[in-house]
Amino acid sequence: MDEAKKYELEETVKELEGFRGRHTELITVYVPAGFNLNQVINQLDDEKGTASNIKSTATRKNVTNALDKAARQLRLVGRTPENGLAVFSGNVSDVEGKEDLRVWSIEPPKPLKIRMYRCDQTFVLDPLKEMLETDEVYGLLIIERNEATVGILEGKSIRILHHYTSGIPGKVKAGGQSAARFGRISEGLAKEFFRRVAEGMKDIFFENTKLKGILVGGPIPTKEEFLTQGQLVTKLKDKVMAVRDIGDTGLPGLKELVEKCQDVLAEQEITKQKQILDEFFSMLGKQPEKVAYGSAETEIRLKQGAVGKLIVSKSLEREKIKFYESLASQTSAEVHIVTKETPEGVQFDNLGGIGGILRFAIHE
Repeated sequence: MDEAKKYELEETVKELEGFRGRHTELITVYVPAGFNLNQVINQLDDEKGTASNIKSTATRKNVTNALDKAARQLRLVGRTPENGLAVFSGNVSDVEGKEDLRVWSIEPPKPLKIRMYRCDQTFVLDPLKEMLETDEVYGLLIIERNEATVGILEGKSIRILHHYTSGIPGKVKAGGQSAARFGRISEGLAKEFFRRVAEGMKDIFFENTKLKGILVGGPIPTKEEFLTQGQLVTKLKDKVMAVRDIGDTGLPGLKELVEKCQDVLAEQEITKQKQILDEFFSMLGKQPEKVAYGSAETEIRLKQGAVGKLIVSKSLEREKIKFYESLASQTSAEVHIVTKETPEGVQFDNLGGIGGILRFAIHE
């Protein structure tokens, strides 16, 4: 999902979260990708019959009107968009007795897999919130002496992909077998175990273009031994972002690993923002003729088609951001939405919160 679409969806979700009906009268409709829109329209028409049984006159009126508005919106759309459709409808007035009947129609940035009709005091927004999670994925590894679990983090979803056992015997009395020989056997089995895990990770992650990094956990010293001796290919070893002491295995261990790496994961978004702003300020210092900043200059350069990368601060008004995004889309300029969570973000905001890196130098 590009940053402009993500920002717009974030703002819409934030707006919808702020509404609460006086009773169960706010309508949420999710139409999955590929589903027949007419079936959903017919369902909403049927629900109007059910709504006629509501005892409260005001609630009955609000529900019926919201269903009407949602059905009209679906008819206006005509057919299900490629990724499905989310429609929210209802009286969102915070003044009793006053009507503010509104409808929102959202074509999601990713395919909807859920079909839903809900009439409640709030809009159901979890399916859209999940789409706002990063498209990047992180590989997870918990490795112990006797077993290893490989998993993946996608957004907030954590899944086990493979589980390995080592076959290394536990500490037992030798019974005539020398300690040295037992140690050699264990060491050989450990190397073979590390090799199998490394090969498995290569099969799973090597071709994954969305893989942002790898998090590794386990007891001391096994995880460190694996990273130094485990024959993990360089491409994957270079993606190891964090190594943490973890006492659990399986899914609980993966969840503990992600929890202990929250600081590293949060830093990734900040790093992405820092990179674009570092580029902007570097150009501003070295090649100011290839940079625009401030609302007036940036708008002119956008209309000239000169802006290659548009940078917009979230602190600007939503309508203003949408205006600049619209200009950027006309010339296929990249859009980067930044915040004031870093010193660079604050510095950029002080320049007006709007600027761009140009495709070519402009001398005036």
